[in-house]
Order: sequence, then C-alpha cells, then structure tokens
Amino acid sequence: MSATLSLLFGLLVAIVALATLATRLRIPYAILLVLGGLLLGFVPGLPRIVLNPELVLVLFLPPLIYSSAWLTSWREFHANLRSILQLALGLVLGTTIVLAVVAHTIAGLSWPVAFVLGAVVSPTDAVAASATAQQLGLPRRIVSVIEGESMVNDATGLVVYRFAVAAVVVGSFSLWQAGLQLVAVSLGGLLIGLVIAWPVAWLHRHLDDAPIEITITLLTPYAAYLLANALQMSGVLAVLSAGLYLSHQSSRFFSSNTRLQANAVWNVLVFLLNGLVFLLIGLQLRGIVETIAGRSLLTLVWQALLISLAVIAVRIAWVFPAAYLPRLVSPRLRVRDPYPGWRQVAIVAWIGMRGGLSLAAALALPFTLTGGLLFPQRDLVIFFTFCVILATLVGQGLSLVPIIRLLGLERDSSLEREHALAHLVAARAALSRLDELATEAWVPQDALTDLRSHYAHKLEILTEAMDGAGDEHFDGHVPVQQRLRQEVLRAERAVVIGLRDRGRIDDETLRLVERELDLEEQRWQG
Repeated sequence: MSATLSLLFGLLVAIVALATLATRLRIPYAILLVLGGLLLGFVPGLPRIVLNPELVLVLFLPPLIYSSAWLTSWREFHANLRSILQLALGLVLGTTIVLAVVAHTIAGLSWPVAFVLGAVVSPTDAVAASATAQQLGLPRRIVSVIEGESMVNDATGLVVYRFAVAAVVVGSFSLWQAGLQLVAVSLGGLLIGLVIAWPVAWLHRHLDDAPIEITITLLTPYAAYLLANALQMSGVLAVLSAGLYLSHQSSRFFSSNTRLQANAVWNVLVFLLNGLVFLLIGLQLRGIVETIAGRSLLTLVWQALLISLAVIAVRIAWVFPAAYLPRLVSPRLRVRDPYPGWRQVAIVAWIGMRGGLSLAAALALPFTLTGGLLFPQRDLVIFFTFCVILATLVGQGLSLVPIIRLLGLERDSSLEREHALAHLVAARAALSRLDELATEAWVPQDALTDLRSHYAHKLEILTEAMDGAGDEHFDGHVPVQQRLRQEVLRAERAVVIGLRDRGRIDDETLRLVERELDLEEQRWQG
C-alpha cells in the first residue's frame, strides 16, 4: 500500500512540475506530460506501470467528458451540429477504411486486423482536444467544432471497433447490423443521459447544500456512463447529453455559493485527471516496446510513420471538401452559414489528436479468439496505435502554436461583446428594480442612493463600450477602477490578517471574512 501511495504521489508531483514547465514554455501541458511519461518509463528502478483499459474508460472518461459537455455552449453546439456530425460520422468511417487499406498494404496486417487498427485510431480524443484547444485560445467556433466532434465520434468509433473485433474473433461481419446498432447505441445513449439528468436537476432544485450538491455532480457522469454501458448503449453520449442538459439548467438551481465551490473542485479534478491520463500514456512505451521484441524496430517505426501520415492526410482531405462542397451545392446553406475562411478550416483539419481512448481500446483487445487461438498481430495494433498518438498529440500539438501565429488566427470578439451586452441589460434591470423598491418602507434611502449611483455609473461605462467609445477589447470593467478596487480589498485582507495574528479574532472568523471579500472581488470582476 505504501509503495502504491508513494508512486501516486510521485506521479502527481510530476504532473505539477511538467504542467508548470509547459506554462513557462507556452505549450499545451498535455504534450509535455506525454513526453515526460516517455522519459520516466525508462528510469532505472521505476516500477512498470501497466495502463488498465477499464481504468481509462470508467474512471477517467466520464468526468472529463462531463466537464467538457458542461462547458460547451448549447447554442454553439447546435449551430455547428452539421459540421460536428460530418466529422464524427463520415470522417470516422472514412478514416477506418483508408487506414485498413494502408495498414494491410504497408504493414501486412490481415484485413480484419487492419480494420481493427482503423477503428481504434479513427476517433479523435475528447480529453486531448479539449485540453489543447482551450489552452491555445482558438476562436470559439473552432473550439466548439473540435470538442463536439471528439465527444460525438467516440460513439461511432467504439461501435465500429466492436464490430471489427467481432469480425476477427468470430470471423463474420454484417454491415447493416453495424449501421443499425450505431443508430440504436447513439440514440439510446442520448436518451439515458436525459433520463439521468431530469431527476438530478429536480434534486438540485430542492437542495441548498454545497458539499452534497458537488458530490452529486461528481456522481452524475458515472451514473450516466455505467447505466448506458450496462444497457449496451453509448456511455459517452449519455454523459454528453446529461452534461449539456444540466449545464443549461444549472443557473436555475445552483446558488452562488455552490457554483463557486463546484467550479473550484471541478477545475482541480479535471487538471489532475487530464494530467494522469497523459502521463500514463507516455509511461506505456516501455511495455509496448517489450511486446515487439524480435521485430525490426526501424521497419516498424517507418511503417508507423506512414500510418500516422495517412491518419493526418485523411483528415485534411476530408475537412476541406466537407466545409465547402455543401455550401457550393446548397444556396440556402450559403445564406444561413456562409463559406468559412480557409484559415479556420485549415486549423480544424490539422488539429485531429488521438489520446487515451485509442490506447485503451487497443490494450482492451482480447488475447485469444474463439477456439483458443491467439489474437493475430495484437502487439502491432498496440504499437501502431501508440505511434499515431505520439504523432498527432505531440507532433501536431507542438506545431499548433506556430501555425496559429502563421495563419493569424485570433479569438473572435463576439464573446466580449456578448459579455458587455449581458452586463448592460443586467444593469438596466437593476435600476428598474431599484425604482420599484423606492417606495417600500423597509428600503433605506441612503442605501438606495448608493446603489443607484453605482449602477448608473456602470450603465454609463457599458453604454460607451457597446457604442465603441470604450476599450476595443472591453471585458466588463475599467482597468483603472479594477486596480483601485483590488488595492482596497488587499488593504482589507491585510488588516483582518493582522487582527488574527494579534489574537483579536479566530482563524474561523478570518476564513469567513476572507470568503466574503473573495466574493466581493468576484462581483467587481463580473
């Protein structure tokens, strides 16, 4: 037990150190964690860590998918649904077929095993895509498409994977059954997610206890995923639909106290789970290299490079026609959704990273077939999958920052404008409500005057910003005023800490006042 705890502690320390270094180097921390895991795997004396496929699929995947769904804009997801489905359905199937041909031709894999490899590496990874796209500050629509694709295509990839493995194990395959099951599994997963989400939303509305509600948010993705898997439906889509629904409803049932604490808990949890997934991916290289002992490593690396290039090329060849051909054919679509800029299309075509899901699927391949024979070329499927992950996650990931700079992609300003608009409407509503309360006997006139002055001043600033008179990248506050408020709050914190240090107040009182000051700072920043 002590050895396991020491190992876990060492992994967490490595995550913090590598993520800190990645921040200094201004690269996505997922990349540095995988590279760090590669190096740690060959450290003498370090125990070999075997990645359990069930651990990735059950322990890591539900909360990470749930977090991505929670942070996804339903409006953006719905607006880009056509693009997401093109990538999540058509591209996954296309990649599976092309990769099967390439692997059969170049590496000599049998046709059934080649299709297994294609199914394993065809879906992009939701964890890698979300962790990388958000860190790079890409435009909102690109992030929505990439994250939506990576969450939805897991269902397609896993169904294709299931039938490809069955074709190897049993020796038979039915195309129409695979298509029918894909539809049933997808719709069933979405429905199960909603069935879980409705009572959870009702429960949140009747609770006002932050620890209990946060615990419920931690249990919800596992409930959706496990129930869907037990019913042979898509656990990923169940978590996705539950997350989207509850996120949309959360503003109506979460108190400010619960929301602040839940955000803090989930930020730490997602960071640690992401870190462990990427670090564990890198640590698998040592064991994977041992499985291919006796083969020509140089030949295998060359074949893996060609397979990885094929994965990248298929995505590029698919994304550009999928973006432009439908608009070329449909005038109505052109009016509703004009041609996207080639720079945005190029970055979507390039950012197709694979990650822990693909490796878990490869490691989950059975060892034997019906009749007791060994699963053919299983070690090659695992090795090629690992190489594709390295090529797409590390190779493409490291190139993203210079490519984004070269293309001149910037975050669109629509989010800032919407932010200012929301504050503007809220300020008007506050002034209107103050006017209604002015005649109430319980309302002190001095407090009413102070609040009116505050909101009138805020309304003036917001109106100027919306009219273009304010800062070009208005973010909801004036920098000078924000600095002034921070200085005042810093002085308040310092004097209260001094009271605690002199024994005038208790630590519990200090924590209570600190929380009140933190909430006040958050209100000023909002």
